[in-house]
Amino acid sequence: MMMRRSDFNYELPPELIAQYPSPTRTGSRLLFVDTRKQQLTNHTFKEFPQFLDEKDLLIFNNTKVIPARLFGQKTTGGRVEILVERVLDQHRFLGQMRASKPPKPETAIQLEGGITVIVIGKIDNFFELRFEDERPVYEILEAIGHIPLPPYIDRQDDNIDQSRYQTVYAQNLGAVAAPTAGLHFDQTLLDEISAKGIQQTFVTLHVGAGTFSPIRVDDLSQHVMHSEWVSVSESVCEQIRATRARGGRVVAIGTTAVRALETASQSGEIQPYEGETRLFITPSYVFKSVDALLTNFHLPESTLLMLVSAFAGTEFTLQAYRYAVQEKYRFFSYGDAMWINHRAG
Repeated sequence: MMMRRSDFNYELPPELIAQYPSPTRTGSRLLFVDTRKQQLTNHTFKEFPQFLDEKDLLIFNNTKVIPARLFGQKTTGGRVEILVERVLDQHRFLGQMRASKPPKPETAIQLEGGITVIVIGKIDNFFELRFEDERPVYEILEAIGHIPLPPYIDRQDDNIDQSRYQTVYAQNLGAVAAPTAGLHFDQTLLDEISAKGIQQTFVTLHVGAGTFSPIRVDDLSQHVMHSEWVSVSESVCEQIRATRARGGRVVAIGTTAVRALETASQSGEIQPYEGETRLFITPSYVFKSVDALLTNFHLPESTLLMLVSAFAGTEFTLQAYRYAVQEKYRFFSYGDAMWINHRAG
């Protein structure tokens, strides 16, 4: 039976899209999606540790968001907005570009701070660009870049986003979107989880701008997933094997952690992996490494909603979303969270 994009739609009032984070990281709400009892219950995020067992292993994505949005103008005066997708080396990067007309190769764009960037050409759907500056890309981005808030946050970035659109454990530079499930944790809550004897470890998946790209085909078998860089170490694999041996659960903090772990498990057993992933998880997928999932609420007809539907079952997932709308949960990156205790069989 063909799976269609339209099978993953739901009605969302615009006022439920969170435009700012909650006053504190742990101040969000938490919807418990109990797939065993087919029940939905309301909680606060501070209650999350009560759902964990000392045998469990929590796996976080420690990617770090770069200030990837740049503003400038062409020599003709036309305004340009650039969203860095991926850094290629010390001076070159791939990016999306918003301009009145697509710039041609060798076009010079003047950015804030008097910095010039040159258009080299196109690779796939991205522009290849080069900074005309001795400083490395990341240093320039830190100097003039803006936090790349998602397109559904209808405002300019401000000071609060410098810290709140970043997890407290962010370490490896490279993401242009935050792994949003992790935004709910502060160090106090992480310490509380550790005090219960629950282990924590990290994978890296650099979230790309493609995570916001709409699926443009209705037949999901025709969709080509965007590519993202992922790293799963041997140490993580060993911890997962030890968790299995003691009867614990592998708990993924966010859909990006799921994609990293499942990419490294395509042989049927988790193995160290470093490289690209285009893994597209839909309800026909059989999970190999993940037993429980903490995630935010995702856009209608998005690949992330499809992943959650694969985990909890499509019908029950959409039921949970309709319930969340009814209960006025806050949606998307700065919104509330849902806890799924166990995947559908």
